[in-house]
Amino acid sequence: MAQEYDLVILGGGTGGYVAAIRASQLGLKTAIVEKAKLGGTCLHKGCIPSKALLRSAEVFATAKHSEDFGVVTSDVSINFGKVQERKNKIVEQLHNGVQHLMKQGKIDVFGGIGRILGPSIFSPMPGTISVEMNNGDENEMLIPKNVIVATGSRPRTLPGLDIDGQLVMTSDEALAMEEIPNSIIIVGGGVIGIEWASMLSDFGAEVTVIEYADRIIPTEDSEISKEMQRLMKKKGVKIVTGAKVLSETLQKGEGVTISAEVKGSQKEFSAEKLLVSVGRQANVEGIGIENTDIQIEKGFITTNEFFQTKESHIYAIGDVIGGLQLAHVASHEGIVAVEHIAGQNPSPIDYSLVSKCIYSAPEAASVGLTEDEAKEKGFNVKTGKFSFRAIGKALVFGESDGFVKIVADKDTDDILGVHMIGPHVTDMISEAGLARVLDATPWEVAHTIHPHPTLSEAIGEAALAVDGKAIHG
Repeated sequence: MAQEYDLVILGGGTGGYVAAIRASQLGLKTAIVEKAKLGGTCLHKGCIPSKALLRSAEVFATAKHSEDFGVVTSDVSINFGKVQERKNKIVEQLHNGVQHLMKQGKIDVFGGIGRILGPSIFSPMPGTISVEMNNGDENEMLIPKNVIVATGSRPRTLPGLDIDGQLVMTSDEALAMEEIPNSIIIVGGGVIGIEWASMLSDFGAEVTVIEYADRIIPTEDSEISKEMQRLMKKKGVKIVTGAKVLSETLQKGEGVTISAEVKGSQKEFSAEKLLVSVGRQANVEGIGIENTDIQIEKGFITTNEFFQTKESHIYAIGDVIGGLQLAHVASHEGIVAVEHIAGQNPSPIDYSLVSKCIYSAPEAASVGLTEDEAKEKGFNVKTGKFSFRAIGKALVFGESDGFVKIVADKDTDDILGVHMIGPHVTDMISEAGLARVLDATPWEVAHTIHPHPTLSEAIGEAALAVDGKAIHG
């Protein structure tokens, strides 16, 4: 039987379910079609499970150095089964929470694969959703006034690096590992690759990162990349940059061997496992895009600033449209799309105001332009930098590596970007994000009295340092 809705959302990940909640708040009759579990990649195969593992790795690394804090321990070891059990418990608790939110918002959830139909007896326009139900029941037909495509993404791989889930993995398979490998090669030194390198190194694995670019985390400020590389090497991670992996050389046996072209010569690398971390590709196949006028460029759905596709009643948000593939971005894109559907006249998202985080040890976080980007755009740049070594709370934590860097416009004094690496900076970046939203100056940030002792004092000192006025530097 066909059912009518104001809005049907394909995909119940972070972007999809947040959009559904906002639609419910605005009085729209809403349904989600989800083929797996509500919460999507972020909750089940990304943000949450990986951070749970990172936290266990952090605790283990701290325990191994507990005598530095006057705490004597012996025979510190990892029970990886318990680590995974804790991770799964956190994921399940949050999954239950999302399910509750759907019931609370009276949002219908269909478990299955939704496909967009072309013009039919149900509607003269493309957009009717046929749901192939997971439970084997007859297909459900949903007739919405509007559709949001929020089908997310999956790990990308390289030609020739076939994923077998045992020796060659993506982050999806790595999250389900039953034991820590003795050694691992990570192809890709971006955000996900560095998080896994940090985690597995702290768990005791021998880690080698092979990165094609001339530096790891190449989208971050160059000084952040340099410091991250130094601190990764300090914990024993081997990093090879400017390296082109030669997929055809992959050999599998008891472990893996692969070669890479590095500075004109071929080098061979061997390890117990290989993790491919080279980005993500949009899930645009098998959802009926071909039955519409929706355009796809470079594998991603194209939209306007309100996330409308070429079919004005069909919207798309999150990883499926490319750009910043971050959970918090998908959520806000979903809210903007829903408010546009409801005639709320939302403001388009300014992506230069979005904070980005790396949850390695040390953490890194940023918002706005890097120093190089600011110069390339023609700004007259001034910067201020302040080390955590002069911050009391960092010394108390025993984590004094890293710094905060502020990039500002010398002509207008506006803050253009803020970049951090060090302890708990992912929890500190929102102050910088607010400063960017308010178009603040270093003077305004510096005159926000930061409590002592806190890590956030580094932000205030960096703001003072922009004009050479740092107190403790």
